[in-house]
Amino acid sequence: MVLVVVTAPDLQTLNLAPVAAVIEPMLAGASPEDWVNQEQSLQFDLQFPRDPDDPRELSEIPEVRLWFVRLDSRYPWLPFLLDWRSGELARYGAMLVPHQFHRTEGIQFNPEALEIFVMAKVFVLKDWLKARGIRLEERLVFFTQMFGYDLEQEFLERV
Repeated sequence: MVLVVVTAPDLQTLNLAPVAAVIEPMLAGASPEDWVNQEQSLQFDLQFPRDPDDPRELSEIPEVRLWFVRLDSRYPWLPFLLDWRSGELARYGAMLVPHQFHRTEGIQFNPEALEIFVMAKVFVLKDWLKARGIRLEERLVFFTQMFGYDLEQEFLERV
């Protein structure tokens, strides 16, 4: 498990250095086995102080969301590294996809925006994995299922 601490100043200044300190060494010569060993190992500790009366979730705070938009533009394949089991993938999606939060029903994504996000990530991840010689198409199926979609294996073979 790799924990990346992101402070309020990092979020407010769009500083990706805490993430780059973890990812950039991996980009420098990692083998397919190295990447597979790092799969689903990244978690974020977002340290953004809020007023106790502030009812917003972190994904509803513009500074936090904008930081994630910047992060996604730099590392669009990051979902491969996120720890899905701890909820990092769902939180990542919430930072990038318009949604509403309901106290009783939880997060409700905009359906069209979610579909675009999921398919864009499938294409990015498929190309990224292929460029590294990693065959993990079943992970792409699991990825889409995390967001409530079923992806046919035949579709992955076409892209």
